[in-house]
Amino acid sequence: MRSAGGQRCFYGWIVVAITALAIVIAAGVRSAPGALLLPLEQELGWSRALLSAAVSLGLLLYGAVAPVSGAVIDRLGPRRVLLAGLALIGASMLASARMTALWQLYLFWGALSGIGTGMVALVLGAAVAHRWFVRRRGLVTGIFGAATSAGQLIFYPLLVQLAARGGWRLSVLLLGGLALLLLPPVVWLMRDQPADVGLRPYGADTALPAAPSAPVGQALRQALATPTFWLLALTFLICGATSNGLVGTHFIPHVGDHGVTPTVAANLLALMGAMNFLGTIVSGWLTDRYDPRRLLAIYYGLRGLSLLWLPFVSSSGGLAAFAILFGLDYIATVPPTTTLVADTFGRRQVGTIFGWIFCAHQVGAALAAWLGGVIHDWLGVYGPAFVAAGALAVLAAGLALLIDRRTRQPLSADPLATGA
Repeated sequence: MRSAGGQRCFYGWIVVAITALAIVIAAGVRSAPGALLLPLEQELGWSRALLSAAVSLGLLLYGAVAPVSGAVIDRLGPRRVLLAGLALIGASMLASARMTALWQLYLFWGALSGIGTGMVALVLGAAVAHRWFVRRRGLVTGIFGAATSAGQLIFYPLLVQLAARGGWRLSVLLLGGLALLLLPPVVWLMRDQPADVGLRPYGADTALPAAPSAPVGQALRQALATPTFWLLALTFLICGATSNGLVGTHFIPHVGDHGVTPTVAANLLALMGAMNFLGTIVSGWLTDRYDPRRLLAIYYGLRGLSLLWLPFVSSSGGLAAFAILFGLDYIATVPPTTTLVADTFGRRQVGTIFGWIFCAHQVGAALAAWLGGVIHDWLGVYGPAFVAAGALAVLAAGLALLIDRRTRQPLSADPLATGA
């Protein structure tokens, strides 16, 4: 396939590959708490509630930085944000490998890693997808969601094995080193937009002028005035609470309470990651073809049913079935959500608006990560937490059908706001 400019392969796919690699590493960093919670508890003697609070802080900042990161991406482009995020991830992980005090856990493991991974998150992927692609943008967003799944698939079992053989500090050093190793390829290959290499977005029929973005405050005011924004934010908050907040942080300890070893639990999460990889790619393909609201309703409904079932499952076969069912829609919600943001508020505002919606996602994740630990310390089991999460996911399925898909007037000249 030849793109505009006579290239055999559209350069945007190189940008997609670099961004996906960064998201894989960031996902590995975010998966570390779930994989290393038990070794940290055993070596350092901190309670699960204290450890969960640090994880919650990281998840909260992971989301809180998203609106700022999205706004900076809309102004300066993804490249600078990606470089800064990878540098901060590397520094925080190297510092975390030497921590011995609780304040260091909250600073390095919680705050700095949360900020760094928040800069290299799905907000970055959404901005790249909608800057470089008109056609196939659902698929590209699905690839970035699958990159998050791949990070889980790769790093959960790897971190558990490294911790068992060389200690948790070795696992953290690996994550920091990988983040720093990716910096040179980003400098060399990453580009902010198609015009930087003399191209137009993939699938654009005519060259487009570079329309200036609206001020951040104006974009946010328009979004806040629409029920669509609040429905997307609320459903994505529930998404965060029921995925990386509760399951991502507490699944290994939960199955450990039922006699499952950390290695087997990590393999179950790897299976979940493999299903997530498949499900998110398929979700991107489906989003290019079907109503994203109905897709969201299906995904949240299936998630709710699987979470309601989990407390009653303890056999290896049952847990594997849960990992498959839950994994298929773990991050499958991302392509339809970002598409609804772009269709409603304009392609050039995806970084800013989706940044705030992603912030809601991480608020939910942070609350669930913390409350999951509190509930376990209080009751000695995770069952009530998973039942509550399942009920919330079923509620999100209903809310998704209430989203109004009518296109709003974009905040800047954006003829591709509704392109698919």
